[in-house]
Amino acid sequence: MHHDYDLLIVGGGMAADAAAQGYREQGGTGSVGIVGAEDEAPYARPPLSKDLWSEEGADPSSAALGTDGDDGPGVTLHLGDAVATLDVEAKRVVTEGGDTFGYGSLVLAPGADPRTLDALPAGDRVVYYRRLADFRRLSGLVSSGTRAVVVGSGFIGTEMAAGLTRRGAQVTLVHPGQEVGDHAFPPFVTHALAAELRKHGVTVVDGVQVTGGTVAGDGVSVELSDGESLEADVVVLGLGVEPAVGWLAGAVDLADDGGIAVDARLATSAPDVYAAGDAASYPDKRLGRRRVEHEDAAVSMGKAAGRIVAGSDEEFDKTPMFYSDVFDLGYEAVGDLSTKLDHHVQELDDGQAFVFYADDERVRGVLLWAFAPGLDAATELVGTPRPSDLSELEGRVS
Repeated sequence: MHHDYDLLIVGGGMAADAAAQGYREQGGTGSVGIVGAEDEAPYARPPLSKDLWSEEGADPSSAALGTDGDDGPGVTLHLGDAVATLDVEAKRVVTEGGDTFGYGSLVLAPGADPRTLDALPAGDRVVYYRRLADFRRLSGLVSSGTRAVVVGSGFIGTEMAAGLTRRGAQVTLVHPGQEVGDHAFPPFVTHALAAELRKHGVTVVDGVQVTGGTVAGDGVSVELSDGESLEADVVVLGLGVEPAVGWLAGAVDLADDGGIAVDARLATSAPDVYAAGDAASYPDKRLGRRRVEHEDAAVSMGKAAGRIVAGSDEEFDKTPMFYSDVFDLGYEAVGDLSTKLDHHVQELDDGQAFVFYADDERVRGVLLWAFAPGLDAATELVGTPRPSDLSELEGRVS
């Protein structure tokens, strides 16, 4: 079947919804179609590892963005069929199911796919956690006393350890670092994070990798690099993601970070083709070209792309923030967080702290631990020249 739209959006996530919203807000009156690989209408992603685990029986429909509702931006959704090819000369995309879509303007918001682990066999009880369908499946497998192994100590790993514990699961978190989150956080933070997890009953196993496993019946056996094995009812993996851009090879330019290369107006190398969200690599005015996999980036970039298609003369100049919650601890942050960067901790009262990150030339990120105040000031600090002694940054955020 063939369809034509004035604005076609590929991808069914937050960036896609935001692009449609931005197009309408700017006065765009043309037809808008969204083509998504998932069966679900666009939904908010943060609740998948946060709010939906707060109580038994949480309704996953609460995450819906209302894209196709009466108060939505007036779009036609084509769901459950991934796009397979893009022909920029013919201005047409083709789905895996064989449908074709012509466009006047195209916004690419394909999102990202979870990294997988070759050492662990696939199975219904092995969940690479990313999508609403994953929540539905995992929620049906978890109840009081369920043995759950979570692999990974990044955003998804730590949040899922907390969420599953709230549902009564017996959670073991395994990761290769010396302490939870030490790829991004200094010891002041990792100690507090690990203590919070253990206080709520999570067993944390540091310094190990998954080297193998078996899936049989209602259980999974996970083999670890230290020679130990864990028996679980379910395994949840949060190993990061890769931009879902394999189908775009040769159609638009890709950046060194694997994302779709766009300019300051979110335009790709192809005429009338723009990109936004997890898969877009954009020129951050403070930090240079980067790709950001968080809600604020998806929504703000998607809206900007939609407005630009509708005639706005703006450039996307935002450095997005991000946040996380683990039991009673949480943080906000902006920029790059990595312990490979120089960093300095400013301890505050009541366990709060600022952590400043810098390379040889500039401040690259600020962490506001335990929701310390000052996000706007922290954002303004990112990208400024670094002082010789990072302690001189104390007092710049409050």
